[in-house]
Parts: sequence; C-alpha cells; structure tokens
Amino acid sequence: MNDDITEIPCDDNRGAIFRIFGVILVILGWLDTMLLWRGGFEIIPFHAMLIVTGLLLYMIGAIRRRKKF
Repeated sequence: MNDDITEIPCDDNRGAIFRIFGVILVILGWLDTMLLWRGGFEIIPFHAMLIVTGLLLYMIGAIRRRKKF
C-alpha cells in the first residue's frame, strides 16, 4: 500500500490564450511596421499600439501562468 499523495496539475495551461494572442499581436504589429517603413510610408501609431497591446497581453498571460503557493 502506497500512502504517497500525488499531485495532479489542474491549471497547467493558465494564461496560454493571453500569451498566444499577445505574440500574434506583436508579430502583426512588427510586420506592419516593417512593411510601412520599407515602403517609405509614415508609421502610424495604430501599429505601435498593436505591439504594446501584444506585450501587455503576453505579460498578463505570464502572470496568470505563475504558480501560486
């Protein structure tokens, strides 16, 4: 008879959706900014906001992923 208690991780993927959307927004904002810059167009603040929003979402996902003791 084994009296050891095994822990079953229940919230293993917490914050994964936030991190995925954050990475997607950062990539889209970065690609749009590079294409505008390469094409000689003015870089509009919308693309910078995509990058900032993506970083914010990624940080929220990372905080949610952190284990609580």
